[in-house]
Amino acid sequence: MTPQEMVERALALSGADDCIVIADEGSTANLRFAGNTLTTNGVSRSAQLTVISVAGRGVGVVSRASVRPEQLADLVAAADRAARDAQPSEDARPLVGDAASPGWADPAAATSIGVFADLAPALGAAFDAAESGDRRLYGFAEHSVTSTFLGSTSGLRLRHDQPTGRFELNAKSPDMKRSAWTGVATRDFADVDVAALDASLAQRLGWAEVRVDLPAGRYETLIPPTAVADLMTYMYWSAGARDAADGSTVFSRPGGGTRLGEALTDVPVRLYSDPAAEGIQCAPFVVAHASSRNGSVFDNGLPLAGTDWIEGGRLANLLSTRYSAELAGLSPAPPIDNLIMTGPEGGRSLAEMIAATERGLLLTCLWYIREVDPQTLLLTGLTRDGVYLVERGEVVGEVNNFRFNESPVDLLGRISEVGSSTPTLPREWGDYFTRAIMPALRVPDFNMSTVSQAS
Repeated sequence: MTPQEMVERALALSGADDCIVIADEGSTANLRFAGNTLTTNGVSRSAQLTVISVAGRGVGVVSRASVRPEQLADLVAAADRAARDAQPSEDARPLVGDAASPGWADPAAATSIGVFADLAPALGAAFDAAESGDRRLYGFAEHSVTSTFLGSTSGLRLRHDQPTGRFELNAKSPDMKRSAWTGVATRDFADVDVAALDASLAQRLGWAEVRVDLPAGRYETLIPPTAVADLMTYMYWSAGARDAADGSTVFSRPGGGTRLGEALTDVPVRLYSDPAAEGIQCAPFVVAHASSRNGSVFDNGLPLAGTDWIEGGRLANLLSTRYSAELAGLSPAPPIDNLIMTGPEGGRSLAEMIAATERGLLLTCLWYIREVDPQTLLLTGLTRDGVYLVERGEVVGEVNNFRFNESPVDLLGRISEVGSSTPTLPREWGDYFTRAIMPALRVPDFNMSTVSQAS
């Protein structure tokens, strides 16, 4: 039975007042390598069916993997029972109305090991170059395609095919004392330049041959796009309208309400999401398998469009469902699965920003990021895989790692330069969020709170 047939059959079986069915059909291909040698490769498949039954204002949600046709009736019955037994849902709203996607009846999309046809020989060449350069390469390439089919008793028949790829490369010296990382996100691996990535890591390992120990403190710091993506993604995830209206976040206005419209920075930065953004396209409608503070099953199928979160340095929107938007007195702004940040036109590349630095630190990436205080969105975490000292426009060596304490919201108010925006892969959040375009940032006083022994 095809995913579309499972959706139609589940809708027909439901005895609830309303029903939404989401079928996700996925496939994943991967390559893994260590010590300049390919170690494993393979392809896996997955399937999940979610039935959301509505009885009055009660909701029942049941999700199961690899559902067989003969199990479908039991799954739907379980969702119907859960809906009848549920307390009224505060976010209950009429289901999104009749809409259909072109190609609804087409087979689910899939990936295969063939997606790495050009990457594999490029990796082989990189292994040879690494051997001759006395370094070891470790990492993986992963590509997945998920076809989502969304149907409802209100007439929705929507589908979206989402390719997601990432390539992570780590280079180490033979004694394992020097390490450098880079990673990219991709839709199809056609744009992954392995040789260029390896060359950048070789340069960083060369920088690390000189070691400079520095104390904790505040330093002028260049934050590369991958680290900016991690910070801005966490801020984005934390920008819920309901929590802000409740007074519990950095986006709450003292005395009540939200900070919508307030300037977060004097620099005219823009932070936005757009389902149609070139190279990082994502679902153009809401897909909600369960309700949460920032999502509602009743919003399934709601169209998504380009949305500014920060415009001209001012807070422009907060994540909201139809229900939470009403609570906060805002327009609905559901989450979108990509994020873009831009600054003023003419932003310099990271290399140009380094060349213009008298003295400061250059980060590679951040990791183990955790929230300390939601009222200020203070985050803590560690630097990893290379922090470098820049003097008079040149990288002069590697310094020790640090623990940092910074709020991305406070950071926005202190940035002194925004570089050009480029596609990037968040290091910390890459398992969950890969579609990002970010600039490098210059901050005059990034808070390296303590020295870290992490390598």
